[in-house]
Amino acid sequence: MATSSVLLSEMVEHSLNRNTFSTAAAAVEDPPSRRRKRPDPIIITESAADRIRELLSGQSAEGAIGIRLGVKRRGCNGLSYTLNYAFDRDTKDEELSAHNVTVFIEPMALFSVVGTTMDFVENELSSEFTFNNPNSKGECGCGESFTV
Repeated sequence: MATSSVLLSEMVEHSLNRNTFSTAAAAVEDPPSRRRKRPDPIIITESAADRIRELLSGQSAEGAIGIRLGVKRRGCNGLSYTLNYAFDRDTKDEELSAHNVTVFIEPMALFSVVGTTMDFVENELSSEFTFNNPNSKGECGCGESFTV
């Protein structure tokens, strides 16, 4: 009995010296990560990033850490894009950074926008964010809503 108690105390002391509580855990090291970096779910052009930075520098965006991209059921074709200021990080959102801006994509929107290119276009008649979405099966005439 005394021998097993000495052996046990030596194992505990050995484990404490190695900052672990199991000799089996000490023998197994973490393997290097085999995960490769996933591509960003959307592509943000430089002009879109410039406009986002301009919007985030405005007074109404004080305290915003980026923008949040989502989709809502509305419009004549089913879904419409939403852009809002992001004042906090939601662990469920997909976060991406491009051209020094941060965009958070809502989980419900992710599958609808994967592969989309977000751009900002200015012409004589309008200035707007445009979304070139390869998943879109149709859009309404005004371009405000789409279906996947």
